[in-house]
Amino acid sequence: MRTTISLSLLNVLILLTAGLGNPATVHAEQRDQAREAARSATHFLTNSVSTQGGYLWRYSADLSLREGEGVTRTQTVWVQPPGTPSVGEAFVRLYRATGERQFLDAALAAADALRQGQMRSGGWQASVEFEPKLRKKWAYRIDKRSAKAKDQSTLDDDKTQSAIRFLIQLDHALDFKNETIHEMTMRGLNALIEQGQFANGGFPQVWTNEKTPAMKSEAWRPRFPESWPREYPGHREYWHQYTLNDNLASDVMTTLFLAEDVYDLPVYRKAAIRLADSLLLTQMPMPQPAWAQQYNNDLEPIWARKFEPPAISGSESQTVIRTLLLVYRRIGGGKYLDSVERALDYLQRSELPDGRLARFYELQTNRPLFFTKQYELTYDDSDCPTHYSFHIENRLEKLRQQYETLRERPWKTNKPKDVFEFRQSVSNAKIDAVVSSLDERGAWVTDSGLRYHRYQGPVIEMAVTVENLNMLAAYLGQVK
Repeated sequence: MRTTISLSLLNVLILLTAGLGNPATVHAEQRDQAREAARSATHFLTNSVSTQGGYLWRYSADLSLREGEGVTRTQTVWVQPPGTPSVGEAFVRLYRATGERQFLDAALAAADALRQGQMRSGGWQASVEFEPKLRKKWAYRIDKRSAKAKDQSTLDDDKTQSAIRFLIQLDHALDFKNETIHEMTMRGLNALIEQGQFANGGFPQVWTNEKTPAMKSEAWRPRFPESWPREYPGHREYWHQYTLNDNLASDVMTTLFLAEDVYDLPVYRKAAIRLADSLLLTQMPMPQPAWAQQYNNDLEPIWARKFEPPAISGSESQTVIRTLLLVYRRIGGGKYLDSVERALDYLQRSELPDGRLARFYELQTNRPLFFTKQYELTYDDSDCPTHYSFHIENRLEKLRQQYETLRERPWKTNKPKDVFEFRQSVSNAKIDAVVSSLDERGAWVTDSGLRYHRYQGPVIEMAVTVENLNMLAAYLGQVK
């Protein structure tokens, strides 16, 4: 039987053998290794990988191929996580943990990439274009105004929200003294509330400088449509309507609470409460007291994309439940728990035979809905497209436990004492693995390939890089 020794234990034994093995020495050596790994990775990212301070999603190991949500061959960076804001946030955490200027400079460079991509309407798109011809398509705030340029700020897939959260953290780290960073952050937050938030408290997927009818709608009761088309009627600019798709409300809520914690201004708390109350507002009536992905001005579920019908959504409903539990922890309010209870009971009655949930349940009948590969609506799940999840992980047991814990205890706010406390416990073994897997350049390389290039080979993934930088930051913060 072979005996294996963990890397951490092996390091200790080597040091002991060398006569240097007192715990303080071992601790200091690993701390220094972690700090040097963070420096090396940051140097590689800022000097070899970044484009004007920003980042994409994946790169081939030799940096010859690049992609975000698609092949990228131009001077472009990505906003959607794990792009520029995610990397920038990791740099801020490293700066907080070490106080080293290198990490702050890297964060400032990422913020400047976002500055060049902030829309006139205050938010961000999926990416930022730097090439002059491509920039003309978008109404970037720093560029000359053009009537033909699109001015769209999007909340889809945590784009604008992640940019704002990163900038809030950087603004705080700079003691609000960097006028450019502070003004850009305030512009993003104010636009989110003043231009993005509907009268009923919700948000669209996209907002512009112009108020749409949906912005002014104050429909107070969701309802089932009398009828709805079984064939896709076209998009009808659904992105301007009230949406819950892709964790939108959860990401906005987290952003607003962070803003409240950092700036201590009531406007952000009020906006968060308005959003929370809109989630109660859009909860459908019996027999399906949960949530749709998309609503019209009358709060009826509607089509979005050709594979997203008017329906109750198992995925978005679970995310809304999680969001309402967060709201209750922060501000209390039995009405939020009452809403959660109704939704949990309904969703647990709607579990599929295999224990999962359907992505879509037919309005009123509650039959699971699917699509064929030709995008025909069906009750049969044998021919579903593979690019979209029509069966959803069931997280109801965990959500039920959280709900019951909150219901049983007297309410007490869990507003954090330290807004930026990074609650990630990192073991010595994990740090050893992170440090030892860094190559001589300062890159973490995986074999996952490039999806859009259809490239099978070693790559540098920003998701992995961000995870490792955050682990180093958490560790260095623990061992100061």
